[in-house]
Amino acid sequence: MSLEQQTDRLSLHDREHRGQWTAAERIEELGLMKEAARHGDPLATERQHAKGKLTAYERIELLLDEGSFNEVEMLRRHRATGFGLEKKRPYTDGVITGWGTVHGRTVFVYAHDFRIFGGALGEAHAQKIHKIMDMAIAAGAPLVSLNDGAGARIQEGVSALAGYGGIFQRNTRASGVIPQISVMLGPCAGGAAYSPALTDFVFMVRDISQMFITGPDVVKAVTGEEITQNDLGGADVHAGASGVAHFAYDDVRSCLEDVRHLLSLLPSNNRDLPPRSVTADPADRRTDRVLELVPDDPGRVYDIRAVIEEIVDDGDYFEIQPGWATNVVCALSRLDGEVVGLVASQPASFAGVLDIDASEKAARFVQFCDAFNIPLVTLIDVPGFLPGVDQEHNGIIRRGAKLLYAYCNATVPRISLVLRKAYGGAYIVMDSRSIGTDLALAWPSNEIAVMGAEGAANVIFRREIAAADDPEATRAQKIKEYQAKLMHPYYAAERGLIDDVIDPRETRSALIRALAMLRSKQADLPCRKHGNPPQ
Repeated sequence: MSLEQQTDRLSLHDREHRGQWTAAERIEELGLMKEAARHGDPLATERQHAKGKLTAYERIELLLDEGSFNEVEMLRRHRATGFGLEKKRPYTDGVITGWGTVHGRTVFVYAHDFRIFGGALGEAHAQKIHKIMDMAIAAGAPLVSLNDGAGARIQEGVSALAGYGGIFQRNTRASGVIPQISVMLGPCAGGAAYSPALTDFVFMVRDISQMFITGPDVVKAVTGEEITQNDLGGADVHAGASGVAHFAYDDVRSCLEDVRHLLSLLPSNNRDLPPRSVTADPADRRTDRVLELVPDDPGRVYDIRAVIEEIVDDGDYFEIQPGWATNVVCALSRLDGEVVGLVASQPASFAGVLDIDASEKAARFVQFCDAFNIPLVTLIDVPGFLPGVDQEHNGIIRRGAKLLYAYCNATVPRISLVLRKAYGGAYIVMDSRSIGTDLALAWPSNEIAVMGAEGAANVIFRREIAAADDPEATRAQKIKEYQAKLMHPYYAAERGLIDDVIDPRETRSALIRALAMLRSKQADLPCRKHGNPPQ
């Protein structure tokens, strides 16, 4: 006899005398009901495993500390009728909700159970999610969603659609209040894709997770294009091309391990500080290796990630969106045990130039760090904004302004460090002194200017160069003159635009001292309902 059959037998047994049941009988019934809910249909479980996918409960076990999960509304059932729904009313209604701990700190979670109605969202299903979201907001604790659902439950009509609206509204209300993480572990189509887009971080797993508003069949019907689900909205597409996803993994276990690691770097809510850790890495450790890593020639490339490893605690950092807009690196790390958000030019990718995608990636990261009290450290080696017709026509002005807005609006401690070049508007945008950074530092290799010396000389001295007997020799001479007058490493410091020019070998200790000084920083924004950032 199956668990459900045993449960039904007890539920119907001697119903008119139920009030006379013993405590043991009631406990037996409860145990069978919960066991039936937890294990579900064995055939459905087999089908899930055959696809290489874990069940919702198995995923929750991987995410949370062992034995810490407390389930809410396990015995919830839908009340819909029609289309045969009244004959199929499984416990949980296809979504597992509750709370547990990650590294000992409270985390709320909901997980779609694909074994029940394909994880499709109905009225009761949505109400369970609404409740756990409300609980997370009230408790001031992070919310993780494990998504594996087929969209709205068509048989329930508009009630299912309204359920999505309630989720979106709560995603928005929780934004900047508690960290929200979406883990995509199956298909996510139509309106369902908007909830992950409203959260702070999106994790995807290759081959099993896809996200799109209209699937391949609709695309073919409307445009005639034939495309697979993975090519349309798979993990690599969203982590590398669209920027919708922040991370892509080959397997669920490594994905959920990184979710746990990310949570260890975040505060529980916007009123808490990020958790500090104890490190054996000395605060005054010299960073001599940066002299080898960063070429003296500002035109030569290098990998900024190697510099980050040299500066931060134990060389450990957690990069955000490593596969998208690779010309800027955004990462969470620690300096002397304190969590910091790093925004860094990446000369190894497109020379570290700022473009539309890099601006939007960095802007959202800056806003996240500011919302959750994470100090910002900006490492600058930027030749400017990327020129081009495509960039202009696709809105580099308004989209590049997002990064400017994000920095100007940030009230957390902000430290900027110019490693080599910082040219033009990109220098201003990358948390310069003039837009309110708290401490502007530079290495003696810095070149801060309106543009590079060659371009500047061509503009300023174009007539003189054109009239010269030897234009190339004259151009070379004028480039040297411009460099000597306006691009020497102390020009900006002489004008108060750089607070200190530091020895690169003391970078780590200088940043740690600055963070300690800024720990008690207080900053207030003008009283307003909200700003109107560029979109």
